Amino acid sequence: MSNSEILLELRNVTHGYSLRAGSTLKVIENLNIQVGYGEFLGIVGPSGCGKSTILRIMAGLIKPLSGAVIFRGEVLNGTTPRISLMHQIPTLLPWLTVRENIYLALTSRRDLSEREKQLKVSELLELVELSGYGSAYPYELSGGMRQRVALARALVTDPDLLLLDEPFSNLDPLTSLSLIREIEGMWFDTTLPPISVVMVSHNIEEVVMLADRVIVLGGGRPAKILAEVPIELPRPRNKKSEEFYRLVDELFSLIS
Repeated sequence: MSNSEILLELRNVTHGYSLRAGSTLKVIENLNIQVGYGEFLGIVGPSGCGKSTILRIMAGLIKPLSGAVIFRGEVLNGTTPRISLMHQIPTLLPWLTVRENIYLALTSRRDLSEREKQLKVSELLELVELSGYGSAYPYELSGGMRQRVALARALVTDPDLLLLDEPFSNLDPLTSLSLIREIEGMWFDTTLPPISVVMVSHNIEEVVMLADRVIVLGGGRPAKILAEVPIELPRPRNKKSEEFYRLVDELFSLIS
């Protein structure tokens, strides 16, 4: 992948956490990951291997102990509205309505008028099929609807990169499949944000459904990249196809 094709890069990134004894437990060490323009990248691995830590470093929420995060050719220092992170559990403020929760992501945008901000919120509500729920509160929504609100809030800033941290793990299979199709459709539509997506998940089938390429992490400390597996299946993907299950089995065998 040439430099002109790279949207974000982790370059020799090492991170860990301080222990009471004064030592450092390294979670990842000298990790190198590239995210291409227009790519849907999946990251899989056992629990505790550092997948969520990697996403938070990509988002600028965590500064690595060493190495650098390069975003659009420049070192990333802190968060930016051009990178959005959608968490496993929707972090919605219960005292705000659906519309207010989405609007929250735009409060610091001085380049937009109040009317433009409200219009963007309305557009995102329609995009995630919640246009009639703007005045509802999070407790009045189902789990899938709350996750759609979180998705709308992540997309309302028109990010170049969307980071997904186990976005479907708390949803029933039908709701999960519906949201998978929704995210895939948005990403596939070049007129909509984001340009690229990185998703971490324990669910191998979800990753094969969506990703162009999958990075497999080992379960040791610090985590290492065991393999990079391209997913060259036509879209929309058929979960019942022989090739689909071959890829699922290949990824399972790499992790286990």
